[in-house]
Amino acid sequence: MVQQFEAVWSDHQLASHNEAAQKLRLIVDEAFRYVKESFTSHLALNEYGLQQFILSRIAAHGLVTSSAPIAAVNAHSADPHYGPSPEGSLPIRNGDLLLIDLWAKPPAAGSVYADITWTGFVGHTVPRHHQDIFMIVKTARDEAVSFVRDHVRRGHFPCGWEVDDVCRHVISQAGYGEQFVHRTGHSIGEEVHGNGANIDNLETRDSRRLMPRTCFSIEPGIYLPGEFGIRSELDVYISDRDAVVYGQPVQTEIVPILAQ
Repeated sequence: MVQQFEAVWSDHQLASHNEAAQKLRLIVDEAFRYVKESFTSHLALNEYGLQQFILSRIAAHGLVTSSAPIAAVNAHSADPHYGPSPEGSLPIRNGDLLLIDLWAKPPAAGSVYADITWTGFVGHTVPRHHQDIFMIVKTARDEAVSFVRDHVRRGHFPCGWEVDDVCRHVISQAGYGEQFVHRTGHSIGEEVHGNGANIDNLETRDSRRLMPRTCFSIEPGIYLPGEFGIRSELDVYISDRDAVVYGQPVQTEIVPILAQ
């Protein structure tokens, strides 16, 4: 009942999510380009400065957000709860792994959020170890999306915990289960963390079935303390017979920022 009244979207809300996802996808490119331009112009840039740039682009694209985005490099990216502040932000330098997590929605009443996470490397090529970790995360993400899509197309709507298990299994099989320290995803609505089923069999066992016309994130991560963390996040909208990801194209490899 809570999902039916709190999490099911109208056509207007779906359109608002599509708008937000497309614009956030543009902002990702703008953020990485800003990092490159700062580097090539020999201008100092830290995590907080990049966060504030992303915030300015969210506003420039006509979106609003409930809280500031994440910009994290190296060891800070290994903390899934990290958020930069004016004091203590790390500089962004050549050879850094950079993670950005941003969420926003249009300002019109009833609009809903989009929420995505991308990673880039400040260099012309991405180190093999970083790319290997990313590919494990990507495979887990894509397996979870495929699991949902295949089931929904057959008219079966899985529970949140089942999707979490599919995603988590990939990372555990690769030997990084202990480094995937949070649930796979959360419900998305008028608040970035909505009131529908979460993709969770870690923090709680969410036995609610995913419902048509609802949306949730898929965002597996591998976090290596003292080194770096990789998370890849996209949002999945369930229609009556399909599962759709807006904000295309989704990330398929770590972005070599200085090669763009």
